[in-house]
Amino acid sequence: MKKHNFYAGPSILPDYTVEETAKAIQDFNGLGISLMCVSHRSKDFDAVMNKTVDLFKEVLDIPQGYSVIFLGGGASLQFAMVPMNLLRNKAFYLNTGTWAAKAAKEAKLFGNVDDTTASSKEKNYTYIPKGYTIPTDADYMHITTNNTIYGTELLTDIDSPIPVVADMSSDIFSRPLDVSKYGIIYGGAQKNLSCAGVTFVIVKDDLLGKVDRAIPTMLNYKTHIDKNSMFNTPPVVPIFAAMKTLEWLKQNGGVKQMEKFAIEKSTKLYDEIDRNKLFKGTVEVDSRSRMSVCFVMNEEYKDLEGKFNDFVASKNMVGLKGHRSVGGFRASLYNALPMESVDLLVAAMKEFEKQN
Repeated sequence: MKKHNFYAGPSILPDYTVEETAKAIQDFNGLGISLMCVSHRSKDFDAVMNKTVDLFKEVLDIPQGYSVIFLGGGASLQFAMVPMNLLRNKAFYLNTGTWAAKAAKEAKLFGNVDDTTASSKEKNYTYIPKGYTIPTDADYMHITTNNTIYGTELLTDIDSPIPVVADMSSDIFSRPLDVSKYGIIYGGAQKNLSCAGVTFVIVKDDLLGKVDRAIPTMLNYKTHIDKNSMFNTPPVVPIFAAMKTLEWLKQNGGVKQMEKFAIEKSTKLYDEIDRNKLFKGTVEVDSRSRMSVCFVMNEEYKDLEGKFNDFVASKNMVGLKGHRSVGGFRASLYNALPMESVDLLVAAMKEFEKQN
């Protein structure tokens, strides 16, 4: 029986993506060989790479002057690649959670980093900081738009006097973006785009080539831009899967429709969390994520946490246990998650409340 998949990542992907990728793994393009075995230099895979880039630009309405590349190493490698390629004197980091803090830690290897002026660490990352001033003498500002562990999300593009670099691993394609407001957008693909193994990077070309340091060939964005992401062997299966997800996005109304769907799903679940006597949300209301809905048991019902995890598992739901560092529960409502799954979770919460 098919499970209702709330995992934070690797996570649910469209059935279309899974089915089309499975077919290509068996026989790619009718060539009689598997996608896993095809040369990345072949014209058949070259067409996949080009189409994936074209779809990426179309779906996000990326303007001229930006490149889209596909790399390895996950978003975590970008924590180092960004400052290596951009940081000359100083960088400004919005500290909104574990991944933002990890990104700032790597950047400090390359220069001065301000990650305390705009931080919600003192309140356990329960809100998105506001009212801060972006330093105009910084080379760039770094943000993590969605915080999967704590359940906060930046839902609008920031107007900044300096280039904005955004880790959008877990909310890319969930709303329209004004890409022109960003210098770099990057993310691991294993949430809203593809299976694990590829990282997407959108780079404003004129930001590059300004640092004095020598950059190792594989860590230089220009290396991969110049070679169309094929300086070395790319992860062919995840890139193909990304292409199929982008096709699915186009077929289903694009990012505008995904945003509408995300609002509907998250509102339905938050309404139940706020109504139900057993549960409570973990972040301030105006900072709540549409992608990562985090909640816990109210204090007097803490002893029921394990029982609820077993209860939802019995209802064919997986991936609802909160991150090991914070506990509680987390429902990841990525684009491919159907409303049926949210309805089932809400019904289970109501039933559990009646029983307890």
